[in-house]
Amino acid sequence: MINNPFILYGYESEKYFCDRKDETAELKRLVTNGNNVALIAPRRVGKTGLIENLFHQKDIARNYYTFLIDIYATKSVEEMVMAMGSSMLASLKPRGTKVMQHFVSFLGSLRSGVSFDPMGNPSWNVEVGDIRLPKTTLNEIFEYIASADKPCIVAIDEFQTIANYRDDRVEAVLRTYIQHCRNAQFVFSGSQRTMMGEIFLSPSRPFYQSTSMMSIGSIPLDKYVCFAQRHFEEAGKSISEGVIAEVYHRFDGVTWYLQRVMNEFFSLTSQQSKCDVDMLEPAIKSILNANEFTYQSLLFQLPQKQKELLIAIAKAGKAKNLTSSAFINKYRLSSSSSVQSAIKGLLEKNFVTTALGIYEVYDKFFALWLLARM
Repeated sequence: MINNPFILYGYESEKYFCDRKDETAELKRLVTNGNNVALIAPRRVGKTGLIENLFHQKDIARNYYTFLIDIYATKSVEEMVMAMGSSMLASLKPRGTKVMQHFVSFLGSLRSGVSFDPMGNPSWNVEVGDIRLPKTTLNEIFEYIASADKPCIVAIDEFQTIANYRDDRVEAVLRTYIQHCRNAQFVFSGSQRTMMGEIFLSPSRPFYQSTSMMSIGSIPLDKYVCFAQRHFEEAGKSISEGVIAEVYHRFDGVTWYLQRVMNEFFSLTSQQSKCDVDMLEPAIKSILNANEFTYQSLLFQLPQKQKELLIAIAKAGKAKNLTSSAFINKYRLSSSSSVQSAIKGLLEKNFVTTALGIYEVYDKFFALWLLARM
């Protein structure tokens, strides 16, 4: 039973997934017609949810094995291979022991890391150090995909992460395996537009012209209004269109922030009551208070120059020309060279995101918290 219909993490069912009908249909059309897809959009807009929604379509679930592999936290080929193996085994678990055993039978290089319970169900106990021959294990995984009794759809989330691995041959290795893989289509999901563009659109890179490009933006306001009001009404509550629009515009229509505030609204609104704009600031304050310790810790770990620039970007909202004298003077920063060094550090730590020359604090709630304490 879902106590709060505004899901913040994971995928529950199509009922709790807002719109994306056209995007789901387009992604399905591409992968079921032999295309690999590079799916690009900012983080928290809903790329992963879109992939999950595709995977939960009845015809896809029935006719394909589907794998969603998140490599955002990986830092090496070994960690990527471990993420692939563990995610694939977890995806196959609902299919039964025989299907899981078929997958494990290909992982000869990891035999010692996979154990079986008395019913024959395999369990993943592999550590990164167990993957001594990552390319051998990767080859085994692709051999399984080629032999699977159903076609596969493999989605690799935050794919641009591979560009930061020490082994700069990983793109070429993956491209070779994927090029010869006739039993699967791949979705490469990424949030860093520039890096994803370099991987898939640069003639010097292995993945050049190997995929169909697809991007998604914010869910239209009218669609989200219908979605939110329906869930409030089904619970015997109501919410004004105006307050939904206010949240939508304040957070640029980014799905996760909409969901987080609506989740808070829903919990604060009693049955037979209406949520209106007067509840917005208390709801946001509650969210910021819940994250107070985390934000204090994040700010504490930053060097002083990075901290000063982060606060300046938060004040600007959408900052550009960071090294210009106008920006430096307005926010009382020390020098152009110190700003260049600081922004490099903030980008590497994912405190700040950039697109088309515009810089923003990555976590919009963190930006609000910074402004509230200034």
